[in-house]
Amino acid sequence: MTSATTLPRPSAILWDLDGTLIDQTAAIIRAYAEVVTALGYAKPDDVVIRRSLGGPMVSTMSLFVGPEQIDAACKAFRIRFPQIMFDGLIVLPGGMELIERAYKARIPQALFTNKHGDTARQVSRYTGFSKYIPSCIGSSDTEWNKPDPKLTEYALSQIDADSEGAIIIGDSPTDVAVALNAGLICYGVATGAHSIDELLEAGALAAYPSLLELANSIVWNSESITPNP
Repeated sequence: MTSATTLPRPSAILWDLDGTLIDQTAAIIRAYAEVVTALGYAKPDDVVIRRSLGGPMVSTMSLFVGPEQIDAACKAFRIRFPQIMFDGLIVLPGGMELIERAYKARIPQALFTNKHGDTARQVSRYTGFSKYIPSCIGSSDTEWNKPDPKLTEYALSQIDADSEGAIIIGDSPTDVAVALNAGLICYGVATGAHSIDELLEAGALAAYPSLLELANSIVWNSESITPNP
């Protein structure tokens, strides 16, 4: 179930990447496992990795590696992951269609992720998202990470938008926190490691099983929405 059945046209869209538009979990889990075990730790649990995605890499890595090796582990991940990141990559159903629909409706869009910025832009080019969404902001592009409102403000400024009527589409409580911290609205999709109920409980205005249902719920010719106070 969702908390809304008809969603007005947004003034701008910030897109989460992993778990929302793409499934890159296989390569991510493999890279974490290789890095963590190479440092002498036990193989990390796949489910724990999945549920941690959406936050900064250091937050996930700290679940498996001691603080004295965090920097080395993150550096090793940034070297290894690009070597395998396209293995098993899936563009989730409805993603490209919704991006194209927003593009044709002249709604500003940006990719907005805690994935390393250079890596995120490679993924955007590989999947074809960059054709419609030139702006792609990731970790290391600024001093901030999601859900810091300063990063959200920066992302909106890159597409000449502000928070009024803007939405973030994402699959995790981190994306909901982005919206709550910056006065946006979050539409959740249960395409990652979190359920519809979890997304609604975190504060998403609406949540759907997939991007297909979300796309069909937006009234593209309606007035822009008003954000939560």
